[in-house]
Amino acid sequence: MTRTTLLPLLLPCAALLAACASSPAPHGQVKGAEASSREMGQSDSNRVATLAMRANLDSLYLLMSKLYRRNPAEWKKTATTREEAEKKVRDAIEQRQPWPELQGKRDIAAMTLALAPDFKGDRVAAFIDATADMIIVAHGNKIEFFLVDGLDAQHLYNAARNVEIAAWVLASRRNAGGAPLLLSDEIGGDVRNLSFEREFGKIVGRLDLMAEFSTERYRRAGISYVQNLLGGSFLQFLPVR
Repeated sequence: MTRTTLLPLLLPCAALLAACASSPAPHGQVKGAEASSREMGQSDSNRVATLAMRANLDSLYLLMSKLYRRNPAEWKKTATTREEAEKKVRDAIEQRQPWPELQGKRDIAAMTLALAPDFKGDRVAAFIDATADMIIVAHGNKIEFFLVDGLDAQHLYNAARNVEIAAWVLASRRNAGGAPLLLSDEIGGDVRNLSFEREFGKIVGRLDLMAEFSTERYRRAGISYVQNLLGGSFLQFLPVR
């Protein structure tokens, strides 16, 4: 086959390859939650807080799954399969049931115990459950928010700092044998896995945003009140006929 006969066949292929190279790879799309009658009792800020809380819990569940995959000896302490262990932790968090190995401790006291070098239980379960409990406590012990609910901006800010501290402890603290408490991010040679750090960062970012949003909400309420007062006298259209 000559160059002249090949050229008409190659040109469409080249154009197709160029189009593929220039088109961005699919990364998914935003998906909103399904409408619910419960939303009738929620303001816009309530809805934002609920979505942020759900996203933070989902991030913790993802971290739990990743930690169990890197530390399989942990889930074997409380379950026969990794999936069973993950379900137990999720159910305890969603139903606000105390995790037995945390000895009745909650909030930052539970986080301290879960990250203690001499802790002998399922450290992944204890750490995820304790961190989730700390975040929920910072939100007034609620996972879903309605018109009667309010958020304390300082508590949310403190929760963000607690997650930063927990991530640092998890990455740096060693047990009595000199090994990391849990294997997480990996940096060495040609391997660079920072997926744990990124997920922790998402949680911190959401908490900080909600803290600022909560503060801004009350400030804007005052400004809106003044604007409405002024609008009654000065911001009305005048008749032209």
